[in-house]
Amino acid sequence: MTELVLTEKNNQVLTVRINRLDRKNALTHAMYTALGDALEDAHADADIRCVLFTGSDDCFTAGNDLSDFAQGLPGSFEETPVGRFLFLLATATKPVVAAVNGPAVGIGTTMLLHCDMVFAGNNTRFQMPFANLGLCPEGGSSLLLPSWIGRVRAAELLMLGGAFTADDAHRLGIINQVCKPEATEATALESCHKLAAQAPAAIRATKELLNRPTLEQLKETMLAEGQLFGERLKSREAAEAFKAFMEKRKPDFSKFD
Repeated sequence: MTELVLTEKNNQVLTVRINRLDRKNALTHAMYTALGDALEDAHADADIRCVLFTGSDDCFTAGNDLSDFAQGLPGSFEETPVGRFLFLLATATKPVVAAVNGPAVGIGTTMLLHCDMVFAGNNTRFQMPFANLGLCPEGGSSLLLPSWIGRVRAAELLMLGGAFTADDAHRLGIINQVCKPEATEATALESCHKLAAQAPAAIRATKELLNRPTLEQLKETMLAEGQLFGERLKSREAAEAFKAFMEKRKPDFSKFD
């Protein structure tokens, strides 16, 4: 996975880059393992004070690789590569920043809810098309989104699964700033360096306090979502949606109740 998930340590910042551009940075189980390993390495390395997740100027991630996930989840959710990554991200003690451009689909949007700061290019298109694929929300989004943007807005994004722009995300309070795509990563990195220059224990304490009110409920929600997500992957609705995706047509859910 060294070529699909790249890591670089510089000035106390660990940059984690999704690098599978020929597949729009679609994430496989093995790539999730690499992303989780990067978070564990950052936690264990006292010289790393901030983590930056990014992709390219054109693409963050198109979400899960459907050919990989069509087989279901390999085990209980918290023990799967995606579950491990999400729990490591949600419980990270050091600040996490994201620089996002182009497609940010599924987990490409929900993982941002666990970042401390998010910067997005004006070419970004966020989307959480879980219901469109016969699936359900993941990554704690069913808890975090309603508390951030209100239930009806969260229901619209999660149930209809439509795309929304960087300006929309900024208005909803999901991202910090809209950038030109070629400047997104540099802008995010500037904030990373500012965070790395702060008193590290004070930053960790601040992050702990910000997360404290929802942490236990978040863990509970992520487990419930993960179990349902695994069940939905095996459903007839998901099978129809995945088949339709491969055949480049709209799924037909009219026969389901």
